[in-house]
Amino acid sequence: MTRPFEVGVVVRDLELMERFYCDTIGCRAEHRSRVPASVGGPAGLGGELVVVWLRVPSGGCVKLILSRSEQVSAPVSAHTARVPTGRPGLSYLTFHLDDLDPVVAALPAAGARPLSDPVVVLARGRRISFWADPEGNAVELVDTRGGDPGPGHSN
Repeated sequence: MTRPFEVGVVVRDLELMERFYCDTIGCRAEHRSRVPASVGGPAGLGGELVVVWLRVPSGGCVKLILSRSEQVSAPVSAHTARVPTGRPGLSYLTFHLDDLDPVVAALPAAGARPLSDPVVVLARGRRISFWADPEGNAVELVDTRGGDPGPGHSN
């Protein structure tokens, strides 16, 4: 491999998802471009695409992909968005953080919802939290410091 890993997430509301992954998760928008239908079609992503590359601070990239031919006029509510059901395929994106507490505190206001109760659990010496982003994609946050999950949380 010659470059850090990239993952693509097909989105319905590009601006909403860019704000979520940049302002709340901590990614940085690095590049935005239009991809012609001659590339988007064979990739199985519809026709012309708009792609935003988000740099993950620890390396790698999340590409937010919007199909221009299948834009949805209204954003999807976190309450009606899909939730992974253990089916084969991509289950969730994992972000490793120095301190997940400030991110977890900011997620509800950013349109995310927790996928478990308690929100933060202790597993194998790590604090972990699973969330649905504003469009229902699952996001795992991992705080390798471990320790006490704090009030209102469980191990």
